[in-house]
Amino acid sequence: MTGQILSETLRNKNILITGGTGSFGHQIVRELFKYQPASIHVFSRDEKKQYDMALLYPNQANLTFNIGDIRDLERVQEAMRGIDVVFNAAALKQVPNCEYAPFEAVLTNIIGAQNVRRAAIDAGVQTVVSISTDKAVKPVNVMGMTKAVQERIMLDPSYRGTRTKFVCVRYGNVLGSRGSVVPLFCDLVQRGLPLPITNPAMTRFQLMLAESVQLVLWATVKGECGDLWVRKMPAANIVDLAKALSYGITGREDYPIATVGARPGEKIHEILVSEEEMWRAREMGDYFLIPGWAVPEDKHGPQHGDIQEYSSDRTRQMSVEEILKMLQTDGWVSANGVGPGPKALGTGMSRS
Repeated sequence: MTGQILSETLRNKNILITGGTGSFGHQIVRELFKYQPASIHVFSRDEKKQYDMALLYPNQANLTFNIGDIRDLERVQEAMRGIDVVFNAAALKQVPNCEYAPFEAVLTNIIGAQNVRRAAIDAGVQTVVSISTDKAVKPVNVMGMTKAVQERIMLDPSYRGTRTKFVCVRYGNVLGSRGSVVPLFCDLVQRGLPLPITNPAMTRFQLMLAESVQLVLWATVKGECGDLWVRKMPAANIVDLAKALSYGITGREDYPIATVGARPGEKIHEILVSEEEMWRAREMGDYFLIPGWAVPEDKHGPQHGDIQEYSSDRTRQMSVEEILKMLQTDGWVSANGVGPGPKALGTGMSRS
């Protein structure tokens, strides 16, 4: 997708990012500046993160911060006034925490999503892009269950007559984001502690943060109301990820790894597109497009000839060398030799 198309879509638009102080929010704000929006509004409930983020952009007059929670409909309605485009990234994402406080996940991921949808329709927002996860497919944990419901809320076909376009994107593990194991592994390696592996067979889809933002921008431009977009991506075995990261920081090929057992609600492999969705999915280069449920199903079968689910053990598996290169590119290990990269140095792992 060219910058010109994105500029035509986003120039002079007023943009709201819910959950905008997270890793995704930081990345998309930096990207959005390129396209000259009229304003960017970061909506989140953490005043300290907003303060810290504002310090990074002292000369950006079109960047503003709104304190609030998507659980609060009235506050969301206030934040939505005059907005053209919404990126909904607010969510509870930690799988074990959601297991121990399931209704808290319901309040944010389900009721919060309904609040965003309702406020967007009331305000006449042009486009809402909501971010989902592979854990929403055949969910076995509370986080995945609530995100699955969030998808259905956002793509509810009964609202197709409104002026607001609702689109979802779904992707797997984003390298170094909240919930990613990479910052934890970096911390433990710097402290000389073994890396805990829940199951040596475990695989996870891998996507760099910049790639996740490109998926969201692609869906903003290409998506139609009710669409769910999935980017094809490779996967990594968790042991190979641990080996690549520990080698990149220490130069050791024998860094200690300990199997500790699965956490509550944890899957061995993740799924981005189920078999049932594959019947509806359209393969479009690097993407799968899953049309909304209001679109009639093709009675002649899948359009791409494959009805196997798209899971992290069925996609291309990255080698240790490829994982190391990815970690170097994304700044988690040194690009010039053994040692931590700039992102790893910001994890607080030098503490005693």
